[in-house]
Amino acid sequence: MNENIVRIYHNSRCSKSRAACQVMASTGLLVEVINYLETPPSREELVELLRKLDMTPAEIVRRGEAVYKEKYAGRSLSDEEWLDALLAHPILLERPIAVRGDLAVIGRPPEKVLELL
Repeated sequence: MNENIVRIYHNSRCSKSRAACQVMASTGLLVEVINYLETPPSREELVELLRKLDMTPAEIVRRGEAVYKEKYAGRSLSDEEWLDALLAHPILLERPIAVRGDLAVIGRPPEKVLELL
């Protein structure tokens, strides 16, 4: 990935995600916005995101989502099982995730994306 491009995995219904996009747009860097609910990352992309974030699959799961509460709350899943869950239900993916080169951050708060500069 070009170092001058920031890729943001974004959900347009999320205010934090929208704010992170605005913060990145103000930097002058090119921003590639990926609506991950319409174009979910592949298993390989998720594994790469996790490597760049230095996080486990369980750490990027949104536990407030209804599908989490219905299907996963209280369960102990392996990394592979969490990857399967994230692939089956992209809404569970924490957002926004901003990536620049070999670095990635979760934009919570939105200004955290500035760590990629």
